Amino acid sequence: MITLYGISNCDTIKKAKKYLSDNNIDFTFHDYRKDGINEQLVSEFAEHIDWEQLVNKRGTTYRALSDEQKQNLTKDTAITLLTEQPAMIKRPVLVNDNSYHLGFKAAQYDEIFK
Repeated sequence: MITLYGISNCDTIKKAKKYLSDNNIDFTFHDYRKDGINEQLVSEFAEHIDWEQLVNKRGTTYRALSDEQKQNLTKDTAITLLTEQPAMIKRPVLVNDNSYHLGFKAAQYDEIFK
């Protein structure tokens, strides 16, 4: 079972979904805003992907954090923030047979699904 996690209006998500569809790869899309997100799911991501990589530091949600929040970011505080602000999770997270992948590049997906 392949699950793509993210937010539906994200351009990178749209590219990943198009790649999967164009290559006839069956997947389920989990939209954080519609399907929800909880601390357990974010913790699961952080078990398989370095929590620092999960935090999208280029996005407006991260940039809106106070300097104190940014400086005191730990795995635990990041998990809490990412649960409260799922737009701050770097996208997409792809789970394929219990293997976790972050981001989208066609070459990366070519390797995953070869």
